[in-house]
Amino acid sequence: MRFISIILLLIISSGLYAQNDAVIPFKPNSQKQDIISTRPAPQRLDTIKLPLTRHSHKQDSIKKPRILREWTLSPDYSEEVNKPIDTVFSLSNRFKKADSYSPVNAGLGNYGLPFYQLSFFDRVTDPDRYLYKYLYPLMHTQYNPVFMNTQTPYTELDWAFAGPTETSEQTFRVRHSQNVNRFLNFGAIYDIIFSLGQYNFQRSADKTFTFYSSYTGDKYKLYLSIGINNMHTFENGGIVNLAELADPGKNSRDVQTNLGSLEKANSFLKNRNFLLVQRYTFGGVSTAKNDSTPKEKTGFLGISGTFSHILTVEKNVRRYYDALPTSGFYNFIFVTLDLTNDSIYSRTIKNTLRFDFSTDETRKVALGGGVGIRNELSRYSYINPTPYTFKSNMPQLNENSNVLVGRIYNSIGDKFRWVATGELYLIGYRAGDFNLTGDLEKTFDLKKGRATWLITGEMNNLQPSVWYNHWGSNDFQWNNSFKKEFRVDVGTSFKYPGRNTELKFNYAIIKNYSDFDTTAFPSQFSGGLSIAAVTLKNELRIWKFHLASDVILQKSSNSEIIDLPLVTLRAAGYFEHLFRFTRTGGKLNAQLGADVTYNSLYYPYSYMPATGVFYRQALVTAGNYPYINLFLNFKVKRTRIFVMFDHFNAKLMGQSIQYNYYYVPNYPMNIRMLRYGLAWTFYD
Repeated sequence: MRFISIILLLIISSGLYAQNDAVIPFKPNSQKQDIISTRPAPQRLDTIKLPLTRHSHKQDSIKKPRILREWTLSPDYSEEVNKPIDTVFSLSNRFKKADSYSPVNAGLGNYGLPFYQLSFFDRVTDPDRYLYKYLYPLMHTQYNPVFMNTQTPYTELDWAFAGPTETSEQTFRVRHSQNVNRFLNFGAIYDIIFSLGQYNFQRSADKTFTFYSSYTGDKYKLYLSIGINNMHTFENGGIVNLAELADPGKNSRDVQTNLGSLEKANSFLKNRNFLLVQRYTFGGVSTAKNDSTPKEKTGFLGISGTFSHILTVEKNVRRYYDALPTSGFYNFIFVTLDLTNDSIYSRTIKNTLRFDFSTDETRKVALGGGVGIRNELSRYSYINPTPYTFKSNMPQLNENSNVLVGRIYNSIGDKFRWVATGELYLIGYRAGDFNLTGDLEKTFDLKKGRATWLITGEMNNLQPSVWYNHWGSNDFQWNNSFKKEFRVDVGTSFKYPGRNTELKFNYAIIKNYSDFDTTAFPSQFSGGLSIAAVTLKNELRIWKFHLASDVILQKSSNSEIIDLPLVTLRAAGYFEHLFRFTRTGGKLNAQLGADVTYNSLYYPYSYMPATGVFYRQALVTAGNYPYINLFLNFKVKRTRIFVMFDHFNAKLMGQSIQYNYYYVPNYPMNIRMLRYGLAWTFYD
């Protein structure tokens, strides 16, 4: 009954909000606006600041308009990339951060546990992110910083709850950002995922925090980000016998698991990261203090130069603890039969000095580029078959690399632009590694607004993560000498926001592909692989009926090495209506519908708790099962509420497939449960 009370309170409050608004009414044309622009995110090539949405009151014209902007940084930290503020009402029941990173993810049945993306081209492949690549979308790192600029303080509260108390799942986010002056901003985000899980020893407890600050003056700019991520996973090794799920008299807590004796099998990942970017620009086009219009040109053709210093520091610790190593789950025990207490450690410091130049960007033809040098200092430590008593027994690998970085771009008007970036490792552990990327963008003005055609290409030759070559623990150890992985990616996409449509094609060729084989040990396939994928994102609307779809078609040339579902689908069909309370002038927007996730049959990865990796298997298929959620969403002013029956069709699909609800073998998804959530934003 709690969610019914919330709904009634919401309807009543809509009238109260309207009565308050009657004192200071909005302008007639402000009904379609909010403080935050909900336009789709710009292309990654577009670094021009978006028009800022203004919100004003009739009776208070003296107040400054409230302006809010959010952005991140390009992968080389050389420019700002605008992103939309996440206050969109449509499908607010899709609250999980993992789903905003990729439409469909394969996990261990409980939110907050490790997972991988079904879409091959969404997977994390950066060697430096190896230890947390299966949790990266949930974390705050130097690779995904966020910054804001707002005239009034911005606060966001986001909370969701599901299931009965003994198996409950909760997510919570609090975010605050405010400016000290027009240039200087401070902010913080704190996220919690705490889920007990419906099966034994399946708990997740993830706590992530970031503090960020930016100073965006005309000449000097500074970006600061500090991230703290604590990811705690209770490991149960999966269900011993999935047939037990068919027993109607057995509680899910009574189903036998492979690990988790007295909740003593745990994985801990601790990540600490620091990002500091400083940029000083001289020459070029200057502006008046309170005017965004260019006033003065200096130098030849308004050319400006920018000196940048970029510092990133990251430390990772992964621990695996098992009080019962002799359970029979693992084939090897190298250190002790009494206790598994593995520890893996890495620390990387990267310093970059670079110089970038650009011509006057107000001219029809603009040219820019840059060059720099980066130094990387890395240290890796791991347990070898020695006693756990002293940290000095942990062997250390110290690596040093120098990297040449560069960038060049050209734009013709505001409808054509191309950019190319590159990195070359000159000396050190990764000497000879290189990465080249290129993007070409063309925009068109069509009947329903501007459309964008983007062509992308990437070529890299990278040494696999050091952890593919060296690992020491109680249950696994290896020493390999893997070759560099060579990969070429080409792709194109067409985005038409006016029609809510985006179509993408991606193709990759890979040689010396590294992963984990059916024994859960590292392997490298020396032959060639190719992967092709077509992705369609679209929303159709007929009157008040909507159909929002993500469709992914993908195929691998060698399914024994990389097996992918041919079809992956996530679609939401819903009815939307705006309720108007004529007596008070209040409004309540509502959506009622179903959200369906489906993928065709394929051989998914299995999961190895001791190393925290997903590895190949060819015994069990997954897919051909729809996950259906029924939802009801509300919005009043800046408050969003959803109520949802998660996995509504659990045990209703017929005897032949009703227990096939898993993405990873032996890790069934949660069965039907009621979920509800609330998101509330404040701008003062």
